[in-house]
Amino acid sequence: MSTPSAREYVRDSVRELLPQVRLRHWGRWVIAAVILVILGALAYGASQGDISWRDIPYYVISPIILQGLVNTIILAVAAQVSAVILGVIIALMRISENPVAKWFAAAYTWLFRGLPVLLQILLWYNLALIFPRLQLGIPFTDVVFVDLSTNAVMTTFVAAFLGLMLNESAYMAEIVRAGLNSVDRGQIEAAQSIGETPLQRMWRIVLPQAMRVIIPPTGNDFINMLKGTAMASVIGYVELIRAANNIASFNLQVMETLIAAAFWYMVIVSVASVGQSYLERSFDRSDRARGGPTRRARRRLARDLVTPPLVRSHP
Repeated sequence: MSTPSAREYVRDSVRELLPQVRLRHWGRWVIAAVILVILGALAYGASQGDISWRDIPYYVISPIILQGLVNTIILAVAAQVSAVILGVIIALMRISENPVAKWFAAAYTWLFRGLPVLLQILLWYNLALIFPRLQLGIPFTDVVFVDLSTNAVMTTFVAAFLGLMLNESAYMAEIVRAGLNSVDRGQIEAAQSIGETPLQRMWRIVLPQAMRVIIPPTGNDFINMLKGTAMASVIGYVELIRAANNIASFNLQVMETLIAAAFWYMVIVSVASVGQSYLERSFDRSDRARGGPTRRARRRLARDLVTPPLVRSHP
């Protein structure tokens, strides 16, 4: 009898002789009971509060709240998309060989990541205090192509958009840079050795692997962006918080309107979370179905190495 078979026989014999003791897991029951008691206490306390629960569904579908919901989504999507585009550009400048571009990208990230978002929004909104008019023309001449009032251009939406977008673009630059640097340098050098252009290397080798690192934090940042739009309420932009405050200023039902706004925040954040999870699973599934970017790169490299002019000719 071979040694592995003997070990299996002894293990099975011991398993049959040992009594099967069912674990009771008292700790799980205690923790579950404590959680249920806490939830029950919170529910009872909420029911005893001076809140008109029957009015909350009305505020949830109120036109003012719904308009604030639409404005929140528009501001968040516009700021996030623009931040992703600008962040990719800053990240490419950061990893480039141009020292001026690297310095500018580093300074850009340091500045807009260091200033609080609320401060940036307020700075843009009060830009007219420094520049009453925005002019575009030829410097040191009287030729002016565009001459606009700063207050007319810097609306509440524009100020909130710039503040949120510039701050998020600095974070996106670091996220994209981390994703690009996570790709094995040997694969890039192998693709370069077979004559692929920088654009081909970026599209075929780098991006498919970097997206695994880029997608999760980008999804989290978009969720933070949805909630961060609430800071635009300080300059009068009518998002969910501002819409709730506008209603409460007339009927003084502050908690009811805020709960309605909280409901819609939870809805849009939940939808964004589901979309992020689906995007991550879809990318991983398609990547595994195709054999992964690393395997595809190796197959492409092997195919190119046996085709002219890289193949060695025999006399």
